[in-house]
Amino acid sequence: MSPDDLVRHARDAALSAYAPYSRFSVGCAIESVDGEVAVGANMENACYRLGVCAEVAALTAAQQAFGLERIARIAVSGGHIGSDGALAGKAVVTSCGGCRQSILEAAHVSGRDLEVIASNGDGTTMRPHRISELLPEGFGPANLKDAG
Repeated sequence: MSPDDLVRHARDAALSAYAPYSRFSVGCAIESVDGEVAVGANMENACYRLGVCAEVAALTAAQQAFGLERIARIAVSGGHIGSDGALAGKAVVTSCGGCRQSILEAAHVSGRDLEVIASNGDGTTMRPHRISELLPEGFGPANLKDAG
């Protein structure tokens, strides 16, 4: 699958976001090593801290669909829903710190330095990064080796 195709899945997923407060819809698409795709979208809550990010929703869907160990790469896109019903926005959307931590956990499970493709809502700009670049010296399972 091309990066454009994976970003298209993320943009399509954003159209199903529940974002009545911020009106900022985010979608995430996760590709497996076999080309399967799992998606998620953000879901806001009136109690703001109880919202769910698109990346966490997609990681949960990926775990159920094919397992974290089979994740190959991830695409994230976000913006507003335009009057034409399409996702729009010029700014490239990157994962928040909490989502980067969740992606890092999936990377440890998969044994791969996962590629994360951040894109704008229009889908015209993409920035690929490895999770190790987005969260250098991240906290993972190896950090728990001294736990009792």
